[in-house]
Amino acid sequence: MAGTPRGFRDILTEEAVARERISDTVRAAFSARGYLPIETPLMEVRSELERGGRIKGSPFHLFDSDGHMLMLRPDVTLPVARLAASRISAGELPARLRYAAPVVREQASLRGQPRQFTQLGVEHIGRDGSLAEVEVLTLLSEALAALGIEGWHVVMGSVVPLKALLDCRAPSAAFRDEALALVHQSDLVALDGLVASAGLEPAVARAISRLPRVSGGPDAIDEMDALLEAAGVPGAQRGTAELRDLLAALPAGLVEGHLSLDLSIINSFDYYTSIVFKAYVDGVAAGIGSGGRYDAVLANMGMPGVAACGFALSLERLQEALGERGASGIAVPVTDGSRRLRIAVPKGSLFKDSVRVLEAAGLPVDDLREPGRKLIVQADDVEYIIVRAQDAPAFVALGGADCGICGSDSLFEANVDLLTLVDLRYGGCRFVVAEPADAAGAADRAYAWRGTERVATKYPRITQAHYDRIGRQVEIVALHGNIELGPIVRIADRIVDITATGTTLRENDLVVVDDVMECTARFFAGPAAYRCDRRVRDLAQRLESVSKGEGE
Repeated sequence: MAGTPRGFRDILTEEAVARERISDTVRAAFSARGYLPIETPLMEVRSELERGGRIKGSPFHLFDSDGHMLMLRPDVTLPVARLAASRISAGELPARLRYAAPVVREQASLRGQPRQFTQLGVEHIGRDGSLAEVEVLTLLSEALAALGIEGWHVVMGSVVPLKALLDCRAPSAAFRDEALALVHQSDLVALDGLVASAGLEPAVARAISRLPRVSGGPDAIDEMDALLEAAGVPGAQRGTAELRDLLAALPAGLVEGHLSLDLSIINSFDYYTSIVFKAYVDGVAAGIGSGGRYDAVLANMGMPGVAACGFALSLERLQEALGERGASGIAVPVTDGSRRLRIAVPKGSLFKDSVRVLEAAGLPVDDLREPGRKLIVQADDVEYIIVRAQDAPAFVALGGADCGICGSDSLFEANVDLLTLVDLRYGGCRFVVAEPADAAGAADRAYAWRGTERVATKYPRITQAHYDRIGRQVEIVALHGNIELGPIVRIADRIVDITATGTTLRENDLVVVDDVMECTARFFAGPAAYRCDRRVRDLAQRLESVSKGEGE
C-alpha cells in the first residue's frame, strides 16, 4: 500500500480548512501590529546556520552538486537571523517579520511523533530590546485571544541569572558546563548531586540547586535576588532588574491573568541569551509556542549590537487546543478545569515503595494498595495510571499522565522531554558490564583484532553512553530478556545489565568487569504539568521532604 514516510502525513480537506482558518486568524493578529511576511528556503547550508547557534535534532542532510552540506530547517528563527544579517540594512531597522512555514525535526522510531509540523511566528529585529520584548509578548497574548483559546498561560524566565551565578561562582569551567548541561536536560536531581560533590560554600550550593526551581509571580524575582546576593553575585550581573522592568512594562491583564515566572524554562533553549518564554494551554501536555531574546545569534552572523526577539506557535497544537483534528502526537485530555491529577505508578519491584511514599506525601492510596487487574485507580482528586516502570516516561511525555515514578535508568533510556525532580532513594541497583568467568580476557582479545566489543543488553542508550564515556567502540546486540545468555552462547562478548544482589550473575557464572551507573527511583513530571499545575510542584516538594526525612 502506498503511504508517506514515518512522521509525515497527508492533510485532507476538512483538517486543511481548519488549519487555514487558524492560520488566517493568527496572520491577521500579526499583521495588525505591522508584521510583514517573509519566506525562507526549506533547505539551508548547514554551516551558515551553525554560525548563529548549535543545531540539534536535525539529521536530514544531503550534499548538493557544489559539495555543500544542506539541511532541512529544524526551525525558522535561525534562517530569519541569517536573512536579516545578509539582506537587511541598518537603515531598514527595526524590522517586523512574520512567517508561516513547515519545519522538520527527527524523532526516534516507534514513538508516534511527527517529524514535520508548521510554525506560525514573528521576529522583531533592531528595536531596543526591552521594547521589543514587550511588543512580542503582547502580540503573543493577542494572537491567543483572537483564536478564542481558553486557559492559556505564558511561562517566562531568563537564562541570565543562572549563567551569572555560574560565571561568578563555579569552581571550574568544567563544573559550569556540566551544570548548564544538566539544567538543559532538566535533570535537577543530577544537578543536586553535582553540587553536593563539589564542596561549594553553602550559599553557592543552595543558589545553584534552587535557581532552576524558582517559580511564581513577581515575588519570584525577590527569591532570585536573595539567592544571588547570598551567593555573592553583583546586582548588575544578575539579570533580575531586566525581569522586573519587563513585568512592569507588560499589560496588567497579561501579567495578572496569564503570566508566571519559572527558571526551569531555560532548558532546551540553546541560542536564547536573555528572556525566554513558552505558551501552554490547559489540557495540552506540551507547549503550543515558545520564543525569547536571541541577540547573540545575529552577532554571530555578523550583525552585532542589534536586538532580536520573537516566537513561534505550533499550528498542530493550536488545532488540538481548539478541539480540531490534529496529529501532534501529544495527548489532549478532556478537562473541565478540575481534572484529577494523573500519576504514573510503576508496577513490579518499585510498586510497594511507590505506594508508601505517595501515602507519606499525603495522597489517598487505600484503593491503590491492591489494584488487582485495574490499570487506572481513582481516589479523590488523584488518578493513578499503573504502568511498567520502563513505560512511565512515555506516558508522561505524551500526556497520558502529568507526573510519575520510575528508575533513573528508565528516564535515561527513554530520552524524552521531562523534568527529573526528586531522588526517592529506594529501588537502588546498579548497571554493570559482565562476562563469563571462564572467558576472562576473551573480550579484550576480540577487541584487539575486531576493533569493537559486542555487548548484549536491554538498555542500548545506557550501554552506548558508557562505551562513549570510556572511549571504546561497541556493537550493541539488543535483547529483551535473558541477557545473561548472550556471552554464554557466544552471540556477544559481554553484557550490560542491571543488578541488585548479583545472584543471577553468579548463578550463570558471570563476573562483573566494570560499573556503568547506579540507579534509584525518581519522581518526574511533564514540562506543561510542572509549570502550569501547582499540584505537581506541591507533590514534588512533599516527596522531597519524605525522601530527605527517610535519608536522615
